[in-house]
Amino acid sequence: MKLGTKQKHMIDVIFPIALFVIFALSALTVLLLAARIYRFTTENSALNYTARTGLSYISEKIHQNDVGGRIEIGELDGQEALIMTQEYEDTKYYTYIYAYDNELRELFMKEDARAELSAGTSIMEIQGFSMEQKDEGVFRFICTDQNNQTDSILVAVRSQ
Repeated sequence: MKLGTKQKHMIDVIFPIALFVIFALSALTVLLLAARIYRFTTENSALNYTARTGLSYISEKIHQNDVGGRIEIGELDGQEALIMTQEYEDTKYYTYIYAYDNELRELFMKEDARAELSAGTSIMEIQGFSMEQKDEGVFRFICTDQNNQTDSILVAVRSQ
């Protein structure tokens, strides 16, 4: 009898190969699922980016200009606009935020200046934009972006 000799079986070769194949398939499956989840998350984030960005911009502008009830919804050249009034060295200036030509625009001008809607600086492309005053000092803005994603925000003015 021979001691110390080992007999080779087919299972000794097949088992490590099968184990490696199972590990490789599992790793590939996890990688494909992670890529799918990442793609879905980035696409969803990109779709919501535009409408939310415009509304965040408006909210920030309101909070920057929140002084003594100088924020209102009015008109600029027949178009509904958010109007923020500022005074510098006894001269009044107005900041208008409005929708024109599928764009959200901002226009800063002196009290006695005359400007057209097309003179405003484009903030971003949009499909639709509406605003309303819900209550004293509370405004609601609804923005629809180019991907037809709609988002809304309520902004409260603290100084009245």
